[in-house]
Amino acid sequence: MPGIDECLLEAMRLPGARGAALVDWTSGLALGTVGDAPGGDHETTAAEAAELARMAAEHGAFTVGEADGDRPPVEDVIVSNRDSYHLLRFVDTSFDSSVFLHLWLGREDGNLALARIRLGEMASRLVLG
Repeated sequence: MPGIDECLLEAMRLPGARGAALVDWTSGLALGTVGDAPGGDHETTAAEAAELARMAAEHGAFTVGEADGDRPPVEDVIVSNRDSYHLLRFVDTSFDSSVFLHLWLGREDGNLALARIRLGEMASRLVLG
């Protein structure tokens, strides 16, 4: 079972990966980062991605259906722009499930479908604590 560093390094092996981070969406702090960050600053990127994750996880329009214990009500969030994709994958943890993996993929050589599947697998194996 991989820890944070191993998980992030595995994410960077995905085709088109530019950068990855594990972020606490309640505080906006990066718990681990690897590779590049959009805009060049991992902490700013983590805080901005946390705002997006918090909005998706806490607003009813995105959380239709019944709550499932402490698990986040949203699996992932995908944002695309002209040259890249941002994939935010919520991680189910034993404490409060307030973390997510953020993967930044180049659009030209990234494979969004593969990244989504693999990030889900990584999130399920990630050991925190």
